[in-house]
Amino acid sequence: MHNTSRMTLLSRLTLALLVSSFAFVQLSFGHILHAEEPAKKPAAILLFDGQTLNGWKKVGGDATYSIEDGEIVGRVGPGPNTFLRTLATYGDFELKYDVKLDTPGNSGVQFRSHQKDGTGRTFGYQCEIDPSPRQWTGGIYDESRRGWIYPLDKDEQARKAFKIDDWNTFVITTKGPHITTSVNGVRCADLIDTADLEGFIALQVHSGKAGQIRWRNIQLTPLGQSAWKPLWNQKDLAGFRAIGGGEWKVADGELVGTSSKEESRHGLLITEDAFRDFAVRVEFKAVTGNSGLYFRCVEADPYGVAGFQAEIDPTKDVGGLYETNGRAWIFQPSAEQLKKAFKPGEWNEMTVVALGERIVIHLNGIKTVDFIDKGGRAAGKIALQLHGGDDMDVRFRKVEIMRLDDIACCTE
Repeated sequence: MHNTSRMTLLSRLTLALLVSSFAFVQLSFGHILHAEEPAKKPAAILLFDGQTLNGWKKVGGDATYSIEDGEIVGRVGPGPNTFLRTLATYGDFELKYDVKLDTPGNSGVQFRSHQKDGTGRTFGYQCEIDPSPRQWTGGIYDESRRGWIYPLDKDEQARKAFKIDDWNTFVITTKGPHITTSVNGVRCADLIDTADLEGFIALQVHSGKAGQIRWRNIQLTPLGQSAWKPLWNQKDLAGFRAIGGGEWKVADGELVGTSSKEESRHGLLITEDAFRDFAVRVEFKAVTGNSGLYFRCVEADPYGVAGFQAEIDPTKDVGGLYETNGRAWIFQPSAEQLKKAFKPGEWNEMTVVALGERIVIHLNGIKTVDFIDKGGRAAGKIALQLHGGDDMDVRFRKVEIMRLDDIACCTE
């Protein structure tokens, strides 16, 4: 055989081996290749089949719900507010539905909602349907709890989105503490709130003398389930490091920080890890002295850290926002806010959400800060503070976190 023929045959054999090997690699490691493909959006679920109310039940008052022309029709009846609720509960999702008012009356769609023990009263988030002159349709009302938490008094474009005599398309999107609503493609609410992460969906007919509402095309796309996870394990100081003055210890299921007024240094219990976008929730009791919940902070002299602090104090400024080694006070809550939100000498709950440039603080469910930090530090550690020069006794019985790195947030 000539050398050229041998070379040609060898080349063909080599090519065949390469092709076979590549095919084997594809088959063997196909799961790795597929993992790099963009994740497909989950399929939408029809919550109403157009023919029956399977999967729903009526609670509350005596309004009626019927099916006409493939639509759910709610009519005002005697008694309190009435709700047609889903039997199932949902966490993170995109909910789409159409609404039309036959007879104008107040209504709404509950989401991440619950029923109170004993009374069965529905409570939770509601995307409002408001045909009154104020036009707050698409705003968010906290039914049977806090009242209005996202009114539309400062958003004329959103107020004009709803068509009183026609069909309207609503979209509610929830992902962790981030909730948005839109009406006919116009953004209405952009809420950060941590009160509820899951619950049922319900169609409301408000009590009153008039009101007939139609719903159709009710579909939900599941987006997972956000959840709180322990940042402190309630056993020891694993995952944290103490720096500066004072003492931290675990006693009777509580994380206790103490220091004397003779100690001039700030004491800090700081996480080993840094965090970017997150929500953090603490239950605290401020017995004596000034404390705080640091976040997006870095270690720096002379106070141990530089960064934001959500204020903890036995008497004043609780839930305010302060920047150590920076701009000092960003926001101090008013005496009226504290009277409504703070429980001196008792256990209190505070949540901080840092999502993109937006920072939101709630004290016992009442919002104290909603701030856009243009160009600020985007990541950092979390720490608990003992203020230098104070007789300190501060206690925590819960420190939890929710990672939000996969959530995009509007900052306007």
